[in-house]
Amino acid sequence: MAEFVLSAFGDEVDDDLDKQLSVLTSEQVHHLELRGAWGRNVLDLDAAQLKRAKDALRAHDCSLSAIGSPIGKTDITQPRELELERLDRALHAADVLGTRLIRVFSFYIPKGEAVHYRAEVMERMARLTERARAAGMRLVHENERGIYGDLPERCLDILATVNSPDLRATFDPANFIVDKIRPMEQAWPQLADYVTHVHVKDARLSDGSIRPAGEGDGDLPGLLKALIERDYHGFLTLEPHLKVAGPYGGLSGEDGMRTAIHALRKLIDALPGVTVK
Repeated sequence: MAEFVLSAFGDEVDDDLDKQLSVLTSEQVHHLELRGAWGRNVLDLDAAQLKRAKDALRAHDCSLSAIGSPIGKTDITQPRELELERLDRALHAADVLGTRLIRVFSFYIPKGEAVHYRAEVMERMARLTERARAAGMRLVHENERGIYGDLPERCLDILATVNSPDLRATFDPANFIVDKIRPMEQAWPQLADYVTHVHVKDARLSDGSIRPAGEGDGDLPGLLKALIERDYHGFLTLEPHLKVAGPYGGLSGEDGMRTAIHALRKLIDALPGVTVK
């Protein structure tokens, strides 16, 4: 039987980590994908703040699903060492906070020049993956507008070329929708074998507006059914973006996060063959 473990980007609720965790746990969500706290990105948290975050997770009986890092959301022309150094910080945060998963991207590419920069992307992604593997961690690549891995075929290109169990896919239906790609028809058949992490938000093809799960064109019910058929055991991480959807994060507020959680639970409740944690 498949098992869905619910998680969320708490910084969509509030900058304060305790507020994030209080809202999530009140909705029986006990995992957090940490992108930011106290107004700082997870990669910028110092030793004292990481300890404070660890204490807060313990106090709220929560665990970390992943480090929601911005690694790879940089221009491909920037030095390679920039992201390797940031990965070291992400690896340290993951170790302190008790997760093996780090979300990454595959670099902003000048428009129309993906073929030209392909080899550089592959080299960078392979280096990042090897460094994560050496630390006992796994990278999960998220499809995102404007990066090399925006289209399903280029996501597949990265995963198949690097060809490592320590680089897998984060499947984000809404991010495909904003690129006019129907996720379950055009992306899922290519990427299903690599998907070990899922971000939950929906969107409308007509205008790219972000919606709660099941209210857009992302076919979230179809995705959940496909995950059950594959006996998926992993996280469904809510990233609602119901108020603000920006290149480096989003905002939903407390009410928006609750709306997003309720919408996802409604879809799950309609399906047999899955347990939810």
